[in-house]
Amino acid sequence: MFKSQVMRHVARATRAQVPRAAVRPARPAVASIRHFTSAPSRFDKSTEDEHNAYTTAAEPGESGDHEGQFARTNQDIKVEYPEEKDLPPSQPVQGRGGIHAKRTLASFSLEGKTAVVTGGARGLGLVMAQALVTSGADVAIVDMNREEAQRSAEGLIELFQKENEGTDKLPKVTAHFCDVSSPTSVNQSFAEILRLHDKVDNLVTSAGFTENYDAISYPHDRMQKLWGVNVDGTYLYAVTVAKHLMERKAPGSIVMIGSMSGAIVNVPQPQAPYNAAKAAVRHLASSLAVEWAHAGIRVNCISPGYMLTALTKKILDDNPDLQKQWTSLIPVGKMGRPEDLMGAVTFLSSDASLYVNGADLRVDGAYTCT
Repeated sequence: MFKSQVMRHVARATRAQVPRAAVRPARPAVASIRHFTSAPSRFDKSTEDEHNAYTTAAEPGESGDHEGQFARTNQDIKVEYPEEKDLPPSQPVQGRGGIHAKRTLASFSLEGKTAVVTGGARGLGLVMAQALVTSGADVAIVDMNREEAQRSAEGLIELFQKENEGTDKLPKVTAHFCDVSSPTSVNQSFAEILRLHDKVDNLVTSAGFTENYDAISYPHDRMQKLWGVNVDGTYLYAVTVAKHLMERKAPGSIVMIGSMSGAIVNVPQPQAPYNAAKAAVRHLASSLAVEWAHAGIRVNCISPGYMLTALTKKILDDNPDLQKQWTSLIPVGKMGRPEDLMGAVTFLSSDASLYVNGADLRVDGAYTCT
């Protein structure tokens, strides 16, 4: 009873305080809407024609020769991958190893691990092999050129000794011949690695190459060779290492070297089969990451951008306009160096990335962001 009376008094007081203007009915929202007109636009005819020249209403090239200029391939650019004897040698990176006092996570260490690096005799493969050695791993370098692989293996040990004077423990770095596109050759090289190292914990599949041909002119036998090394070789060695890890019931890490070309189309050089091959490598890494996750085997991909290797220098010397075209499309404005991959491969190979699986780590100066 008392509560009902109080509520009635409150209601009356509220109504008494509300000014008349406050209860004025709102105008329909429709009245304030400005309708679009269906009348034809009143642009000047010449202006309209000029604008149309930039659209699909015009003929190709009507707005000028610039149309598509920086977004198309140039079929006149042709670069064949050199024969083995013509490939320039590579040297380990100086000043990247040795004892240091900078603190970092212990999980980045690869002490006690054995890694295989395919295509490790030169270029990106050699620098990544060096990164693993510097981080504590023993390494087996696998390459088509065994002599060059042996020279690189000895160079890594020599540099390690130079940068770690007085050390009583040297890394074990061995060299092995392998045609990664051949299952027989893969099995033979891996058996030899196990005889010398007893076990394998890590794999980096760096064997691969690119060529620049327009698709119509690309010789089929060369395309088969490219796919055989880049795709079949990656698959065959990954399966071989994974089988070994499963037999040991041991965890492991596989890092596949893809390319930003697996996600974009490079210009101006035509290289459709290579782009497709690297897209296959990227998705192979994702697929195997899911398939082998139950066994504790992580599979990730590194996709480098333009890297200034000894071979790239030779290509740019023969095609000087390419360097300006390439760097103009890279947001940071620079090509990468092979050593820019050292941290990435160490991270993905080590326990610092234990929960990273199926990832594609792009090291491209933000090229693929644009």
